[in-house]
Amino acid sequence: MMDVSGSMGDEQKEIVRTEAFWIDTWLRSQYKGIETRYIIHDATAREVDEETFFRTRESGGTLISSAYKLCEKIIDTDYASDWNIYPFHFSDGDNWSGEDTRLCVEILEQNLLSVCNVFCYGQVESRYGSGQFYKDLREHFGPEHEFVILSKVENKEGILQSIKDF
Repeated sequence: MMDVSGSMGDEQKEIVRTEAFWIDTWLRSQYKGIETRYIIHDATAREVDEETFFRTRESGGTLISSAYKLCEKIIDTDYASDWNIYPFHFSDGDNWSGEDTRLCVEILEQNLLSVCNVFCYGQVESRYGSGQFYKDLREHFGPEHEFVILSKVENKEGILQSIKDF
């Protein structure tokens, strides 16, 4: 499952697309039968095909919980417990409110982490973004949580290290 925030600028989206491409390429070279699902979100989330994910230019306010709820719905609807599930969420760290961030943490704790092997969050640095979501996840889950992996991507040169983090 790959997810990207709509509030990011073109440079941040390009970093996410590059990293997502290489993660997907590596996984497909190592494992058979992989299914990748793509979610994009701004104020609302929607599932898109691969081409749309890699080419979309839309942007807008960010309500991260909309993506987490959609991810949960896709997992509940389409995947039994026999699947290994690894969601990757990429963002510039902006979220509409602290209340939505609390809802995201609740969704992770009560729903997603119980059905996912690991949850990966990559935050792309942005001169416009606050980066707060990374700080909130790190504060809540800690830097060494067993099922939550956090990574910061400062620029294009940081993509390889972020992939290694995951």
